[in-house]
Amino acid sequence: MRHALIVAALSLLAFSGRAEAACTISTTAVNFGSYNVFNTSATPANGTITYRCGAGDHNIAVSISTGSSGSFANRTMKKSTENLTYNLYLDAAFATVWGDGSGTTGQYTIKNPPNGTDVNLTVYGRVPALQDVSVGSYSDTVIATVNF
Repeated sequence: MRHALIVAALSLLAFSGRAEAACTISTTAVNFGSYNVFNTSATPANGTITYRCGAGDHNIAVSISTGSSGSFANRTMKKSTENLTYNLYLDAAFATVWGDGSGTTGQYTIKNPPNGTDVNLTVYGRVPALQDVSVGSYSDTVIATVNF
C-alpha cells in the first residue's frame, strides 16, 4: 500500500529573449503541495509569470519549456528515478498546454503590450489523479521565456 503524502513543487525560471532586455520577466513557482495517490480528482495549482515591456516592444510571446521530460505532452516531476506526471496550461479549463506554440501547445502572445507596466499571467498546473508513486518530494524546473 502506498502512502498518501507526496510533496510536489515546480520551479519556473525566467529568461528574456534579447541581451539588451527591454522586456523583463520573473516568476513564482507552481506548488502542488501534498499529492494524495488515492484521490480520484486531479491536483491543481497555480503559479505566476510577470513581464514588463518598454514602448518599443511589440509582438511578444511568452513560452514555457518542457522541463526534464523533454515533452510538452507529458511533463514530469522527478524523485530519483520515479516520475509524477503533470502539465501546465494557459487557461483555467486546462484545455491548452502552455508550451512554445509547436504542435498542439500554445503560448501567450500580445501585439502591443502595456508600456512599462507589470503584466501578471497565471500558469495553471494540474497533476492527474491516481498515479502510483512513492512518498517523497518530486520536482521539475521549466524555463519561462519572453520573446520580443
